[in-house]
Amino acid sequence: MPKQRHWKHRLVVLCYRLVRLAQRRVPPGARSLVGIVLMTAGVFGFLPVLGFWMLPLGLALLAMDLPFLRRPLARFMAFINGKLAAQAK
Repeated sequence: MPKQRHWKHRLVVLCYRLVRLAQRRVPPGARSLVGIVLMTAGVFGFLPVLGFWMLPLGLALLAMDLPFLRRPLARFMAFINGKLAAQAK
């Protein structure tokens, strides 16, 4: 497996595990708050510790509590996945 693909896969697995953990153990109000904080911090993705990866993770946490966000988030993630697949070719 190419090195670049390896770290991307690990990041996806980490985000998936974080979302599943939040879904099981974090109360709905706190999930929404953490989602908003992640999205706010993701805007400053150009800074060293913060990153743009926080935006989709924050949206995923928010979508757990707000059902109307689920379909747009699924479409966005499919779009990003298609772009990454096309880039890998």
